[in-house]
Amino acid sequence: MFRRRTGINFMNNSPLKLFSGSSNIELAKEIAGYLGTELSGIELKRFKDGEISVKLKDNVRAHDVFIIQSTCNPSNDHIMELLLMIDAAVRASASRITAVIPYFGYARQDRKVEPRVPISAKVVSNIIQVTGADRVLTMDLHADQIQGFFDIPVDNLYASPIAIDYLKSLSLENVVVVSPDAGGVDRARFLAKKLNSSLAIIDKRRPEANVVDIMNVIGEVKGKNCILIDDIVDTAGSITKAAFALKERGANDVYCLFSHAVLSDNAVDNLRRAEFKEIIFTNSIPLPDHKKLRNMQILSIAPLFGEAIRRIHNGESVSSLFI
Repeated sequence: MFRRRTGINFMNNSPLKLFSGSSNIELAKEIAGYLGTELSGIELKRFKDGEISVKLKDNVRAHDVFIIQSTCNPSNDHIMELLLMIDAAVRASASRITAVIPYFGYARQDRKVEPRVPISAKVVSNIIQVTGADRVLTMDLHADQIQGFFDIPVDNLYASPIAIDYLKSLSLENVVVVSPDAGGVDRARFLAKKLNSSLAIIDKRRPEANVVDIMNVIGEVKGKNCILIDDIVDTAGSITKAAFALKERGANDVYCLFSHAVLSDNAVDNLRRAEFKEIIFTNSIPLPDHKKLRNMQILSIAPLFGEAIRRIHNGESVSSLFI
């Protein structure tokens, strides 16, 4: 089923080449800076009918190639760019190709929730493999089982270490970490343990996509500084309602912490209305200036990905980065 490549020599001493699609150039430059190198040349063009044209401008024969591309909005265009870059590297005889996907789009469509619908995350996984990627490096997958959709190595990093360092620098007292739903309890429990704080859970009902009804708050939040933690914030409806629920139950300051700032539709207005003390997230998805608020703190994941790329290239363990 998957693209067979012959004569490939996976040697740790193969020269490293770093390419970036158009989804997150600034992050790619930061990663290159961490590695003490520069992004390799690439030519991305569009024909009049919207078709995408890709050309790798540097030689990649027998090189260890890393292609950085978040598949964020417009996700279909960025996925297509990624696939064409992978194919170009395959046809140019790259030794190994790693798709570096800080934000993995379609991850929320990871199972059949009703009849006659696709498992879109599986479809995206398939086409990345079929095109010729040898490995995937990503962060905070919405569903861990997506790793099993691949038959190639997948390294799923976590932004938690970066977030924990920042939160500790705030020297907050009387803290409770809050999961906005039951599915995020493990993530919230891990953070609570690292911050030596208590844990609370929002009991909510989702009647349809992007619609949330808050049912209850499980745990003590009165008089406490709350850290709401999630992996993806899209329209921000869920996390905003959670913040209101915490305030109604006597919470002091409410902080919002998440990995991927999708922030579509009226998300920024929702976040503004919630009056968070701080809105903390990573740069896995670039945020345009018109969506930035004064209380936003954007944490760079470049050192995390740069170190992972260095270790993968050198054949070293990356397991310590998962903690």
